[in-house]
Amino acid sequence: MALLASLFFGFIPALLFAYFLYWLDRYEKEPKLLLGGVFMWGVVVAAGGAFIINTVLQIGMQIFVQDYFISDLAGGSLIAPLVEEVLKGLAVLAVFLVFRHEFDSVLDGIIYAGVAALGFAATENTYYIYNYGFLESGWTGLWNLVFVRVILVGWQHPFYTAFIGIGLALARLNRSWFIKILAPLAGFSLAMFTHGMHNTLAVFITGTLPGDIIFSALDWSGWFFMFLFILYVTWHERKLMLAHLWEEVQAGRIDQTQYRTASSAWAQMSARVAALFSGRYLKTARFHQVCGELAHKKNQLQRLGDEAGNQATIRRLQEELAGLAPLSRAI
Repeated sequence: MALLASLFFGFIPALLFAYFLYWLDRYEKEPKLLLGGVFMWGVVVAAGGAFIINTVLQIGMQIFVQDYFISDLAGGSLIAPLVEEVLKGLAVLAVFLVFRHEFDSVLDGIIYAGVAALGFAATENTYYIYNYGFLESGWTGLWNLVFVRVILVGWQHPFYTAFIGIGLALARLNRSWFIKILAPLAGFSLAMFTHGMHNTLAVFITGTLPGDIIFSALDWSGWFFMFLFILYVTWHERKLMLAHLWEEVQAGRIDQTQYRTASSAWAQMSARVAALFSGRYLKTARFHQVCGELAHKKNQLQRLGDEAGNQATIRRLQEELAGLAPLSRAI
């Protein structure tokens, strides 16, 4: 029963957090199958690989320094951040390299990174809740670990790995080779730094009520600023929608009402809800998805030229948009 409870509180909150990230992507949703793939990478490959590598390196460090405290500190501050961010980041890198056409914005980078990290967190939280919660202190320990791992530090892994996604997205959207090289390195460095800083502070300032409050406040402050950054990039995506879809109004593919709806997250949501009652939800959802994809591809054409066939993709999306618009207009 305790193992099932650990699995439940390890995976269900992580899946809910992942859905929240998916929901934040208002204008151009990422494919659910691809998001599921990066989540499972985090669950199996990143978490399993990190457990093996961290354990081996931790044992080696302890044998080398002959001091448990120093080896434990080095494991948490240096080894774990390096190993875990590399393994989580590989999922984001795979999307960046293999599914490049789906990697369209900074928000996309954050979402793929966050979902991969939440897969990792699901496995790690299950392990901690059961082994360090229930097995050490029974059900009281289990509930304590659920509170710590889900409520207090539930967003820690997505926060760290988001920097990798941001770095890769900036490389994706720039012509400069300087940025293409520097941005991913900076993103990975920030992921490692924030991860290592969290683990180091956990050793030195937690254990007392004031220390725990300061520790939690620092964590939540970081998450808060990342959330503000997500709101900023979402606002920037709305500007792209307004700029690039106006051409579709002028070309007669969509009307001004559809333009205003597609360029507003809340109006889109209302349109989707209304479509549920008219039997046209799938067509309406696809219409708005195409609007988002078209705006992003036009932006990429402006910034990067016809890389990966942007012009052909734009023409295909415009044809699909013209076919979907009458169905959307009827709602």
